[in-house]
Amino acid sequence: MSAKVPRNFRLLEELEKGEKGLGADGCSYGLTDGDDVMMSNWNATILGPPHSAHENRIYNLEIYCGSGYPDEPPTVKFVSKINLPGVNQTNGKVELSKLSRVSQWNRDYTMEKILVALREHMAHPNCRKLPQPPEGSTY
Repeated sequence: MSAKVPRNFRLLEELEKGEKGLGADGCSYGLTDGDDVMMSNWNATILGPPHSAHENRIYNLEIYCGSGYPDEPPTVKFVSKINLPGVNQTNGKVELSKLSRVSQWNRDYTMEKILVALREHMAHPNCRKLPQPPEGSTY
């Protein structure tokens, strides 16, 4: 049985990976405010996958890691408007249960895994040709 990594240690690992650009291609993330000692509020960016209606678009997101993270999933919200199943069209909130890769949340999942799952969802044959709001529009 492995040791349970405390929340802040886990978030420091994710921060280091995000700041060094060691994450997945097409996704980046980091703290909204470097002085946020609780490391709760994060910004993220997803580059639209090629050969889709999202190609050449940059999507901005907000991620909130509550006190229960990583045992509980973070809240993920698109700032950039997007037409995508599983994203609330009123406020941009992502329903993680709609993303097969992270639908059954466990503490080994990371913010990066969520961003990769979203990018893959954007490229899925059922989603990649959906008409999109004008580029630059926000929730």
